[in-house]
Amino acid sequence: MTASTTTATTALAAAVPLRMAGAPGVAVEGPRRNTGNIRRGPGRQAPGAAAHRRADSPSYGNPYCKVNVMSEALQAAIARQRMLLQGRLAGQLGRLADPCRALWHDRAALEAALDAALKDLPGCKYLYVLDRDGRQVTANLSRQGPLPEHHDRDRSARPYLAEALAGAAFSLSQAYLSRNRRRPSLTAIQRVTDGGERLIGFLGADFDLRELPLTRELYRQPDQWLQLKGDPAIRGALFYQQRVESLMDGRIDAVLDLLTELLTGHGVFHGKLHFSSSRATLWSLEDPYRFRVLDFEDLTNPDALLAYAQCPYPEEAVVPAERVADIFRTYKGLRFMDDNIYLRSGSLNIFNGIVGLNFSCDGSHYMPWDELLDKDVDFWLGTGLSCAAGPAAETSAA
Repeated sequence: MTASTTTATTALAAAVPLRMAGAPGVAVEGPRRNTGNIRRGPGRQAPGAAAHRRADSPSYGNPYCKVNVMSEALQAAIARQRMLLQGRLAGQLGRLADPCRALWHDRAALEAALDAALKDLPGCKYLYVLDRDGRQVTANLSRQGPLPEHHDRDRSARPYLAEALAGAAFSLSQAYLSRNRRRPSLTAIQRVTDGGERLIGFLGADFDLRELPLTRELYRQPDQWLQLKGDPAIRGALFYQQRVESLMDGRIDAVLDLLTELLTGHGVFHGKLHFSSSRATLWSLEDPYRFRVLDFEDLTNPDALLAYAQCPYPEEAVVPAERVADIFRTYKGLRFMDDNIYLRSGSLNIFNGIVGLNFSCDGSHYMPWDELLDKDVDFWLGTGLSCAAGPAAETSAA
């Protein structure tokens, strides 16, 4: 463990001295596990109980587990799109504000100007003009014609007008669902002045998000470790339950061997093992838009390979073919590492190299495959066991 890791976890332990990590990266409050035959109360620790996770365990508050990296990447992609839209729409509405100013007191002329401007605003559903208090002084102008029922509508309380009323020269709202048609929308608001500094009103434009000229470049999922907490009710009852051996647990080596073969030689690029329910979901290169479910009988029958055509291992895969079996063996170790804390499901995508882990505490981890292989059970539990350990591996102490 590095010095920075020690410092971070020690500080976290000081902040929550009475909490223990009941699962990788998840703190659990309540009764501790009783590893002996003596019944113990919530505050008592059984002697030598390896399952009693300290708050300064590497798996608790792990500084390498970035819980917000997915959100940051998504928000960055949204910010880029908003910046492009704002630059384009601010110029278009800014130019339209000038003729509106000249026609301000003539409703019919204003509506004619707005109607003519619609053709130069792709994706715009409605154009309208508001007075300085946010009350509408024109109809809604649409490509199907004017909608006069919106005249005199009070929009002052609508969230998209808040920035403009506060003084912004141009503002672009957050995306929202329109009231009437429940479609994803954006509203742009342009302040209109008398040519100087005095505000006379606002020019509003509603856009259908699906029709805006966006680049919509798909953002890249960061390849950093992502940690997500699950259902608090499950975490709170963690030490009141124990793993029950599933059908898959009893034949786990045969199942892992078959799944390894499917991924390395039969075109399956994404597979998820559900250990507790003894099934797997698979995505194949031959039909990537649909997943297939294999139950326990399928997963323990080598004839299942006959249903998947042989396929060379993809060159684009970031996971080396020879390491796929190591990843699944690690899943085995995590499945049998403890009576209370164990792997419920594990997934692998060979193209992005991300493994997904869901534990009995309902906590989930998404991490690069090589980082998974760098960690052993000692990292997750502090027991010193190797991830290669089989079903006999127990963490309870006599």
